[in-house]
Amino acid sequence: MLSGRKEGFGRATADLSGSETRLNPIGAGVWHKPEPVVLLVEDDEADALLVEELVADGAPGLRLIWANSIAQACERLADGLPDCVLLDLNLPDAHGLDALAGIHDYTDEVPVVVLTGLDQEQTGLAAVAAGAQDYLVKGRVEPELFGRAIRYAIQRKQTELAAAALRLSQLRTEENARLERGLLPTPLLRGERVIDVVSRYRPGRVKALLGGDFYDVVQDADGTVHALIGDISGHGPDEAAIGVALRLAWRTLVLSGITGPRQLGLLEEVLLAERTGRRTFATVTTLVLDPGTRMARVLRAGHHGMFLCRGAQVDLVEVPGGPALGFVPGQADWPEEELRVPVGTGLLLFTDGLFEGHIGPGLERLGEEGLLSLARTLCESAPAEFVDALIEHAEGLAAEHGGLADDVAVLHLRWIRDDSIEGRNR
Repeated sequence: MLSGRKEGFGRATADLSGSETRLNPIGAGVWHKPEPVVLLVEDDEADALLVEELVADGAPGLRLIWANSIAQACERLADGLPDCVLLDLNLPDAHGLDALAGIHDYTDEVPVVVLTGLDQEQTGLAAVAAGAQDYLVKGRVEPELFGRAIRYAIQRKQTELAAAALRLSQLRTEENARLERGLLPTPLLRGERVIDVVSRYRPGRVKALLGGDFYDVVQDADGTVHALIGDISGHGPDEAAIGVALRLAWRTLVLSGITGPRQLGLLEEVLLAERTGRRTFATVTTLVLDPGTRMARVLRAGHHGMFLCRGAQVDLVEVPGGPALGFVPGQADWPEEELRVPVGTGLLLFTDGLFEGHIGPGLERLGEEGLLSLARTLCESAPAEFVDALIEHAEGLAAEHGGLADDVAVLHLRWIRDDSIEGRNR
């Protein structure tokens, strides 16, 4: 039997034949609102009544719900999780640590304080080792100790859950960082460097969700430069993983000498194998830049245009292209177009997150034309300063309307001036 002062029993009303005991607050400032709820799992009605007395004397402001078996406790838990479970270890349908396991099998988010007999203190210690927050020995429980045990159990469990959530968040952050490194690699520049590369990535406002924007640059030993930028529809680790798979596949194909429409067809096959739903597709632009002719072969799969930057002049270039990868599997045609890129000319490739931010009431967005106008006011800066300023201004325009919701990836390419190369061109 739980000990307690019987003269205090009349200060709380109880209906232990039903499912719930409602206790009126006694004392001031012991519990914060809303009032904590404790589920008492006890098959002995006399012991349950004495627990009610302990609540009245040692834990005023607490709401007590009664269940007389593990099965009935699970029914109570289905109605809503309490702040704490007070569990007897000798029940009709569970005995000893099996009773604790019965609660933990249903939920591990609620602290459990077990009740043991005078000769079961070792069982109480074993229960704590098995995940209970504390144990109380029947016959040795005073109201003050009872109230403190319940309060501390709730606080310790909240601390444990917060620590577990923090660790999970850290693990997700680390995993996102690994995926992001896969999406945003260091350019592979072999031989004498002929191209200046500026790359930037900014997460969208929902930073917990990793996007699928990706890019890459590879320079062959002969100076031929291959570049890629792409965007997977949707957000999350699945989309990011597909982006990583496509980027790695692209780099592998480049190093194997496979370019042109065949390259896009193989990338589409990778997308179809990796995607988890038919609505997942990828927009892509690829470039092959020849340092001898200063020409770029461009393939565009559902991706928007790019900017051609020549001194104070910026033009939007959108060569003919085909549908996004995965949009019409096996039926797409991607024409390859040539674009002249003289020395001193920069190519700016970017994902749609840079221009899809809201900049006014309603559905008003910056758009490609708005981004182009913005670029023309900034283009005379050095490439890195130009790219940073463009992103900063786009973010600033969208700041009062929720910011840039989507990820942003930007790639700026410009020939490095080299007299030897110029001599070969002549």
